Amino acid sequence: MIASVLIVIGSLFFIVLVVVLNGASSLSLEIFTQTSEGGFYLGKGGGFLNAIVGSLLLAFPATGIAFLVGIVIALYLQRDFLHPGIAQFIRLCLDILWGIPSIVYGVFCLTIMIAIGMGGGSVFFGIVALTLLEIPIITRSIDESIKMVPLGLKESAYSLGSTKYETSIKVVRKQAMPGIIAGILLGFGRGIGDAASILLTVGDSNYFPTSLFDQTAALPTMILNLASMPDHIVQRKAYAVAFVLLIIVLLISIITRYLTKKSSKYIIK
Repeated sequence: MIASVLIVIGSLFFIVLVVVLNGASSLSLEIFTQTSEGGFYLGKGGGFLNAIVGSLLLAFPATGIAFLVGIVIALYLQRDFLHPGIAQFIRLCLDILWGIPSIVYGVFCLTIMIAIGMGGGSVFFGIVALTLLEIPIITRSIDESIKMVPLGLKESAYSLGSTKYETSIKVVRKQAMPGIIAGILLGFGRGIGDAASILLTVGDSNYFPTSLFDQTAALPTMILNLASMPDHIVQRKAYAVAFVLLIIVLLISIITRYLTKKSSKYIIK
């Protein structure tokens, strides 16, 4: 167990160290406050503020939609509403969807884009791809949290005259809140860091998107494009972008810990 912990922690520090050492020379205030200019991928100036904004514009709506869909499915999967056999089959389907490579979601959305005659990518289809990616992650995380709610607590609510809907919203939801928050932020972290699902759907741009059907840059795809260039200076920019993405994921982890601890006051032990 100690060896496993050391391997995990050591891997984390090693990744952060490699990213920081390789990207430190490219870190500056300019890259956080300016958009990428023409020739950015060839070593010219500019920053990647547009990619940061693009990633947030993709991840936030996708996570919100995935949460609304996921919590409804997770509540309905409980034996109070659905036969256990059917619920287990749906859980199996969600697990299969979770295991599907994210590039498949991107190809699926690309197929729709081609069918409707839309090319070049857009924020809208990037959101759709990330939503499809996040739904099984958030749903199964919330489902497992709800399953941990004591049966006696729900039976007590029923004995007091609560309906299934009232029990689910007012009792079960509060008891499962730490797991729900963790599931939401787990999905958000996966969405904002995934490149394959949006590689074929969002395109690229040096500007901020002004509508849902504009192309946009995103941090994961920018890392991929920069790292594929032969110039070492450009490749170091990829590490700088990766460093920013690591900071965002770290902030997500800290927020998860805080919100989970805060919501634990509703838990009956």
